[in-house]
Amino acid sequence: MAFSVTEQGFRSLPVGGGLPVVRLHARDLGFEERDALHQLVLRIGVERLFREQARSVASGARTVVFVHDTGKMGITQGSCQCRVRLVCPAMSEKTMLAMGFDAPGGPEVLRAEQVPVPQPGPGQVLIKVAHAGVNRPDVLQRQGGYPPPKGASPIPGLEVAGEVVALGEGAAAEVGARVCALVAGGGYAEYCLAQADQCLPVPEGLSLAEAAALPETLLTVWHNVFQRGQAQAGETLLVHGGTSGIGTMAIMLAKAFGLTVITTCGSESKCAAAREIGADYAIDYKAKDFVEEVAAITGGKGVNVVLDMVSGDYVPRNLKCLAEDGRHVTIAVLGGAKAELNMAVLMMRRYTLTGSTLRARSDAFKAALTADIAQKVWPLVAAGKLRPVMDRRFPLTEVAEAHRRMEKGEHIGKIVLDM
Repeated sequence: MAFSVTEQGFRSLPVGGGLPVVRLHARDLGFEERDALHQLVLRIGVERLFREQARSVASGARTVVFVHDTGKMGITQGSCQCRVRLVCPAMSEKTMLAMGFDAPGGPEVLRAEQVPVPQPGPGQVLIKVAHAGVNRPDVLQRQGGYPPPKGASPIPGLEVAGEVVALGEGAAAEVGARVCALVAGGGYAEYCLAQADQCLPVPEGLSLAEAAALPETLLTVWHNVFQRGQAQAGETLLVHGGTSGIGTMAIMLAKAFGLTVITTCGSESKCAAAREIGADYAIDYKAKDFVEEVAAITGGKGVNVVLDMVSGDYVPRNLKCLAEDGRHVTIAVLGGAKAELNMAVLMMRRYTLTGSTLRARSDAFKAALTADIAQKVWPLVAAGKLRPVMDRRFPLTEVAEAHRRMEKGEHIGKIVLDM
């Protein structure tokens, strides 16, 4: 049973662990690729096919593989028991285009390179990337201030969207599925690995470009505003940088869950954009003191949650904006990593100071966070009620220009790369 049907005829194909392989190309068996499973059953007489394998074979790939493996799947063909597995076109591609850099520096250090196509390990999927999101941590990594965690790809890029083209052992996913995914690195490339349980399905009506703009900001905002910040309907949120990718998502998600939103922006035109996105109030921090403005808006009561990506000397000012029992959540330190606080005020007003980073968290944590979003937030995406604010799209090879735009602060919403 160890043979291959290809343009070159029949031949044996060894695989890992000494298992022989049978490769049957749909075109060689004379049936339509999209109908491969049905006609395969009719022509070869496979008596029983498990649902997991059926999904893989029916996904439209051009190669069907039978692996002689009597102890696992119990799929019978006469006296031979075998397992159905998928070998995808992507797996035959040895190299891919990616954007990397040799040493930290400005946007000009980013350059194209040909690198090996990664192979999915246990629990992983290989995604043929259609689009990748550009995020502030990508810029920090390029500058040398945010190295990838141990074991992650050195290629920048923390979120992608595309098609699953290969599965690692035990990966709960379907080849051919359209997904978006949070990744620890590797997004600036034609193919990218992701943990299967950190992928979200791309629903009808959501473009892959939009899908690529969701994972990093959505997971960051959900975890920090709603899990760590414990934001509740009826409360008030202050978010800085209201027209950034994080800021726009924080505005929309907070409004979707019944919060009043105050944001700060660097110009009146950006304030107008933030209000159009959904913010109840937008403060031009260059023209007005946001502490005084928040006090006026809230009648002196203050806000319940602050989402801060500035830190530094913003922290004591943020605390002046907090109501009693308020929660201050830090997700970046763009204004400096150190702050001077009056701890007596913190005690008397019962403030909670917290913060987090996402990239270095465990796969188990990110899988649980993805599952929580799939249950509580993704239905809004599927229903068309939550969409990312899109700024501009750049070809992968023009990623340096995308970084320049982000560094200038000109963008409103998400910057996305096209493969």
